[in-house]
Amino acid sequence: MSPEDPLPTDEDLDFFRENGYWLSPRLIGDDQIATLRRAHDALSRAERDFDVCGFWGPLEPAPADGPELRQCNNGWWFNAAVRKLVTAPLIGAIAARLLQTSEVRLWHDQVLSKPGLGPQAPSRAGNVGWHQDYRSWKASTTPRMLTANVVLQDTDLALGAMQVIRGSHKWGLIEGKGGFSNPDLEKLKAQYLAEGRGWDPVTCKLGAGCASFHHSLTIHGSGPNLCTAPRLSIAIHLQSANCAYSGHWHSNVMGLGPNARVGQLFTGDWWPLLWRTGHPS
Repeated sequence: MSPEDPLPTDEDLDFFRENGYWLSPRLIGDDQIATLRRAHDALSRAERDFDVCGFWGPLEPAPADGPELRQCNNGWWFNAAVRKLVTAPLIGAIAARLLQTSEVRLWHDQVLSKPGLGPQAPSRAGNVGWHQDYRSWKASTTPRMLTANVVLQDTDLALGAMQVIRGSHKWGLIEGKGGFSNPDLEKLKAQYLAEGRGWDPVTCKLGAGCASFHHSLTIHGSGPNLCTAPRLSIAIHLQSANCAYSGHWHSNVMGLGPNARVGQLFTGDWWPLLWRTGHPS
């Protein structure tokens, strides 16, 4: 991962603050993309590079022609290529710049495959409902977290690209709205619009090896993959310095051990350090 100058500029930082997302230049090359595509296949076959006994398993089996989004949480536990990507200092340096934090650690990752069902795909096939990541991450005392979604092919709306609602990170946490697993995008949209806010969706159109970065409060989702090839991506969820246990539940709390206490920092083996001020990128 050595592009010429991928770090966000001052103008990019202003854009992120205003809109809640930022689209990167290319971060990984063709060889690494090919390796990560093979990693998707390996995880789908339950192949592991590391002998990990975890409660999060490999990609769940699904019918070859089914619409379900396939995902493997914490793929870095099992696969060396995924581990190399999601712990890359460059990813951490970009996140640190956007969040204006001195330290970035991994929160967890998701290895994602959205099946390609062609132009006749049902309207809800493989949809990811409008949601805010922090709604699931309230175990952290702060929403100063973000997601880097690295795509492994040119990705546009026809392929089921992620969409973000511009500026929605300024709305704060909206309880009781949305949900990753709810495919009814129009119904969810109507619920958000009932609050009297604007609705400005932006498609994260990306070239292979690029990434979208969005704030944990930015509302986002995606529609069906109308192409015949699957949409492959890796979502890297990241935490800023001083993320601590709030008392809410998330599976990551298990990494704090049997005596987890409110205020305990999410540091240690479960949450590798990607970047600390002064570390080289």
